[in-house]
Amino acid sequence: MRKLVAGLLLGAAALAFTTAAQAGATLDRVMENKTMVVATNSGWPPQSYLDDNNEMVGFDIDVSNEIAKRLGVEVRFETPDWATLTGGRWQGRYDLGVGSVTPTKARAQVIDFVGIYYFSPYVYVLHKDSTARSVDDLKGKVIGVETATTSEDFINRRLEIDAPGLPPVEYKLEPGEVRTFADSMLPFDDLRLGDGTRLDAVIAPEQTALNAIKNGYPLRILEGEYAFREPLVVIAEKVDPDWTAKVGGIIDEMKQDGTLGALTTKWYGKDYSAN
Repeated sequence: MRKLVAGLLLGAAALAFTTAAQAGATLDRVMENKTMVVATNSGWPPQSYLDDNNEMVGFDIDVSNEIAKRLGVEVRFETPDWATLTGGRWQGRYDLGVGSVTPTKARAQVIDFVGIYYFSPYVYVLHKDSTARSVDDLKGKVIGVETATTSEDFINRRLEIDAPGLPPVEYKLEPGEVRTFADSMLPFDDLRLGDGTRLDAVIAPEQTALNAIKNGYPLRILEGEYAFREPLVVIAEKVDPDWTAKVGGIIDEMKQDGTLGALTTKWYGKDYSAN
């Protein structure tokens, strides 16, 4: 019996040691290396993209740099594909994901939602020559969306946003065909060719659509009609609650002191930091 008890105590001690060793591992690594590795996008203006000097710029880049500044560390950016960024199981390759990720029920199973840092309405984007005036006018039309995103989930009627207080998603559009694209700007490249040439409409974040229009794309947003609204979160691997709490606290500070409001206004022209 004494041997059994001793064995159980030894096993419990080993388990406690292992748990203690894992707790705070990401936070410890970041502080020790003085570098935070952030997974983001390289082709999603104005959220994050490469400028003419081949440097990463954009709203998500500024947010990442501000988080790092408050931690007292530097940032190194990595640009995995979207499925990798949102799929979790990073195995320590990235410390944080700052890529305008929507918190969905499926993603909650594999990644931690560190904190909501801004909100985004998704809109219907048309060629400027389109005669469509309502969602009903898009019934049976060809709709473009970026693959593995909430716009694709929405058009396929399977969007489940995991955030409290949001109204239920309404599915008004019945497309004739859905075309998916590997990059956020590729649907706009097809739509700009002409009304109905390849696409009749694109569903995308309002910020992305306004940026495309600002940069000369002959497009317009369907007025008075949102597809859906969503919160966007910073994400982390499901391995270190101390790290999640630490960065979550920083995001709360950035909300309270107006930093996130200022950054959304800088990049999007208005404050998207409040719901």
